[in-house]
Amino acid sequence: MSRAALTLPPQLSPAAAESTLRRVSRFLALALPLCRAHTVEFYTRGLWDRMVEPRPGAVLEALRRPLAEASGAAEARWDDDTFSNVFCENSEKLINVHLFALSAKYCSFSSLGVCTPLEDILEALRGDSQGTTGIKTDEFMNNKKSHEVQVMSELVVNIANYCDIKQVIDIGSGKGYLSSFLSMQYNLKVYGIDSSNVNTNGAHERNRKLKKHWTAYQSRGKANLKSQRLEKANDRPVESEIKCKAINEEPLNNDSSLQSQDQMAIQDLVPSCGFTGIATCEMSKQTEADLVAWTQSDENKLSEEVLAILNILPADAVEVSSSQCNCRELCEEDKAQRKMASLKAKDCMMVGLHTCGDLAANTLRIFTAKPEIKAVCSVGCCYHLLSEQFENQEECSNEVWGFPMCQYLKDKGWCCGRNARMSACLALERVAVGQMLPTESLFYRAVLQVIIEENYGVTKSDRHVGKTFSKSSSFVDYVRKSLKKLKLDDSKLPDRCIMDYYEKYKHRMNELEAFNMLKVVLAPCIEVLILLDRLCYLKEQENIAWSGLVKLFDPVKSPRCCAVIALKKQSCF
Repeated sequence: MSRAALTLPPQLSPAAAESTLRRVSRFLALALPLCRAHTVEFYTRGLWDRMVEPRPGAVLEALRRPLAEASGAAEARWDDDTFSNVFCENSEKLINVHLFALSAKYCSFSSLGVCTPLEDILEALRGDSQGTTGIKTDEFMNNKKSHEVQVMSELVVNIANYCDIKQVIDIGSGKGYLSSFLSMQYNLKVYGIDSSNVNTNGAHERNRKLKKHWTAYQSRGKANLKSQRLEKANDRPVESEIKCKAINEEPLNNDSSLQSQDQMAIQDLVPSCGFTGIATCEMSKQTEADLVAWTQSDENKLSEEVLAILNILPADAVEVSSSQCNCRELCEEDKAQRKMASLKAKDCMMVGLHTCGDLAANTLRIFTAKPEIKAVCSVGCCYHLLSEQFENQEECSNEVWGFPMCQYLKDKGWCCGRNARMSACLALERVAVGQMLPTESLFYRAVLQVIIEENYGVTKSDRHVGKTFSKSSSFVDYVRKSLKKLKLDDSKLPDRCIMDYYEKYKHRMNELEAFNMLKVVLAPCIEVLILLDRLCYLKEQENIAWSGLVKLFDPVKSPRCCAVIALKKQSCF
């Protein structure tokens, strides 16, 4: 079936997307103080008494009670005024836990109906063609990564086929799992970009091991490619022959402006494979998120240094046929065809599987800014690493921020705060199936903070205790190891004194457990806000034909399971 005959699924209108975003933001404006509080300060700041009216046991019972029976009736008569009944108007304390849980459920993806079903978009993109089978990802990936790569690859290749492109840029490619699978299974030309030498070296090592199985994979890939070519030949008229060179060079050599600031290199992994290479970007300042920056003159344009990332696509990737090359003078029609072929050689799509922090937001910005990029499929993660424009109440027109992206939240000066963004990474679905929170380790850290403040007068420190809990045999051992990490003298505290603190607070551990369960229940709402912000940003762009949120993965296997997907308008192809 030709691409023109395919119809994409219905998409959320810009007005509907913003309306949903408004609704979620109104609830979170009331509820976020619970998530902005830091668990470390739970006892030192008396968070339970300040923020929650019911007792811990009642809260835990209400949150564990099944919501299915009551939720349907509640949602049928829901309005925004209902949110105000969750918290006390004067004290702002949480007073109705059951209504709180229902409100959070109402503001989750499952209730809002803003996600396009994966099956719908795959069916629309595939048309009558069938999926490809062959490589078993569990031969070289763990179960989680195998699940993610298989599901996302199927979507990516169908988007690529729909847009009639063969080149994919994998942003934050890590060890190259997705890149390798896309190239071997689907014969796509994939360019992986990552800032970590460790990840790049890991990708090389893994590809070295995969060479053992390469013969079988290559044969399967050639068979798939032949089938695809025959199918396209039946659907389209014969076109001018276009030959793509294999890349054996360093495509970034022309990018002098970027190389002058950041050393970048592309290295071949498997020469016979479509996975052309991984770009190792050793950034001079911070992380991959720094790939994007605003120009001084116009904050609506991305810097040329960043957009030069597209130069990994080779300028000479397309050759005209030999008969054309022998002509000294080309007619205007031939010149136009060559120009179109040259432009098409740059066509690509961008993908990102669990791109951290700002990198997910910046991927969308690069996509909208560059006409060569025809589609994007981005699954973000690490929301706590997002930069927020209004977090410190300091606006800077020359900065690019990970949040907010859309105009509505910008106009509102909306801010989540780092602790709330950290809470957005919690996995409600995993807790629901019995994978409980590490309450004891959180309890140890909260009591340690009491000890530090009362005995050392330290309320803030740049040092962290890290993963001390897992290496400790007891609470006393934990405290002593932590104090040494914090460069505090532990000799002034006898064991008996340390244990007195433990005994004083152990009966209040259920407060901490209940408080963190409230955060877990709110986590999906915060994630919805962040992803709807990105979707609304795309809805604001004029060159987007289709954009949506698609739940890709099993949330128990992979909690960050929602992709932001967008395709350019026909005129951009």
